[in-house]
Amino acid sequence: MRVTPYGAAQTVTGSCHLLEEGEYKLLLDCGAYQGAEDDRNAEPFGFEPGAIDAVVISHAHNDHIGRLPLLLRRGYRGRVYLSEPTAKFLPVILEDSLRLMREELERLERKGKPTPPVLWDEQDLSELYRRLEPVPLYQDLAFGPLTVRLRGAGHLPGSAFIDVRAQGKHFIFSGDLGHRRKEVLPDPDYPTAADLVLCEGTYGDRPHRPFADTIREFSEILNTHLGQGGKVFIPSFALERTQEVLFYLRELESQKAIPSVPVYVDSPMAEQISEIYPGVKSYFSTEVQALFNQGLDPFRPGQYSHTRSVEDSKALNRLNGPLIIIAGSGMLSGGRILHHLALGLPGAQNAVVITGYQPRGGLGQLLIEGAESLRIFGETVPVRAKTYTLGGFSGHAGQDELLDWLGGERRIALVHGEPDKLQILQQELSKRGQTAWLAEWGKAIEV
Repeated sequence: MRVTPYGAAQTVTGSCHLLEEGEYKLLLDCGAYQGAEDDRNAEPFGFEPGAIDAVVISHAHNDHIGRLPLLLRRGYRGRVYLSEPTAKFLPVILEDSLRLMREELERLERKGKPTPPVLWDEQDLSELYRRLEPVPLYQDLAFGPLTVRLRGAGHLPGSAFIDVRAQGKHFIFSGDLGHRRKEVLPDPDYPTAADLVLCEGTYGDRPHRPFADTIREFSEILNTHLGQGGKVFIPSFALERTQEVLFYLRELESQKAIPSVPVYVDSPMAEQISEIYPGVKSYFSTEVQALFNQGLDPFRPGQYSHTRSVEDSKALNRLNGPLIIIAGSGMLSGGRILHHLALGLPGAQNAVVITGYQPRGGLGQLLIEGAESLRIFGETVPVRAKTYTLGGFSGHAGQDELLDWLGGERRIALVHGEPDKLQILQQELSKRGQTAWLAEWGKAIEV
């Protein structure tokens, strides 16, 4: 048995790993590159798609599913196995991805620049939907000579790490591991001893602060800026992060810890995801399930509303505070949040609350570093609003949690992280006598 990374090797996106046992080939994830590396999506996979026997997906984020339609276009003929929630979220994520691809091509066309063909289209998506095969967590599944089991990863509803056995060998792929001690999702399951673990290290360089401290600071930020009549802008990912922020806004309201103010979700995709949540409630924590069973929506603050159109989105900018706007993109790489920030950053009474990973050189990182102005839509925007970073909202395990999860393992290949962060995690593992290294694109690892 051997595994070869063909994505997310010393980078944070593009998760894709080929597991081979004899002649059988199982692909684990098939994700898109994002951010500065999105031009890599058109490159060859590094393997022959038509030779793959089956695909198993860990969860529904675009950097784990985004190249599935291209895999089919380039010759994959098999089925795609994934949990029930992942199968429900996948169409929302990929249809939005296709929309963004087409918008980018239209932008290039308007500027008279060369327009490459779309990497995949609606026909590829339709074919992919016919190939989806939802499978339960915690059940042994036979893939040729391999026995595969999906186990809870606590990163998204239905997210999994992938446990594989064959011929006396045992391999584990972490997928993305969730942040423990939150209330919305169950904690990640612990792995059993394996011959090799292919593990993510997104936050391999540092632990997250205690989550109770994060919520306490969130409450203080809201009280300060809403009390000044300000607007609080929260850039957020449509899947999981938006809903989690809404959960804690509702909780803090119910505890009278913050004032009840209008809360707007300016993301049609986030609203689509929220509509799916009640149908997969069994994948949430017991607390969330109990609220659903009482007829309450755990993700709906008292004055909640969402936008349905671009006109609705524009109308938000004419409103006075106090109010909260949650919008994409979570990494400030585009989307409606930029329009709100272009008008809201000059206001000293306003706040920007960063709740997720920000790529180096991006607008989010510049805000965190205290930029006095930003270029947005070709205009210079003065920054007088205050920026806060609440890393405790991260959907990824921190360094301490990764070390805890990897407690019993002796051979660990690290993926899904920036090289300097993976090296720090490698050093911490080595101090404990564990063998760890940074996986390389296209370089096979024997299990």
